[in-house]
Amino acid sequence: MAQRQNASTGEIIVDKQPVATKRGQAPTMHVKVYSPFQTYFDDQAESISAANDTGNFDILPHHHNFLTLLNAGELTIRTPREKRNIKITKGLMHVKADQVIVFLDV
Repeated sequence: MAQRQNASTGEIIVDKQPVATKRGQAPTMHVKVYSPFQTYFDDQAESISAANDTGNFDILPHHHNFLTLLNAGELTIRTPREKRNIKITKGLMHVKADQVIVFLDV
């Protein structure tokens, strides 16, 4: 286990080591992508990629808490079985405790 200190509160946080679901597989996180009227993705994923005002970025399992507005483009979700691209016009991404929630068209 690794320890780190939260810069804003000073609290010591213990990070758990990545745990693979099966031997040789990468760890995953839960990703949900939806709009007010449709769910585009709701499953485990190895990574999610998108773009905001600072450029392209990737979210991997055990990412720190993160909140951002998404730019128009493609959202790429990689699972152990597939790579899925979702075309978006705008959105909001929230990352917390190995859960990624993307609200589209808000």
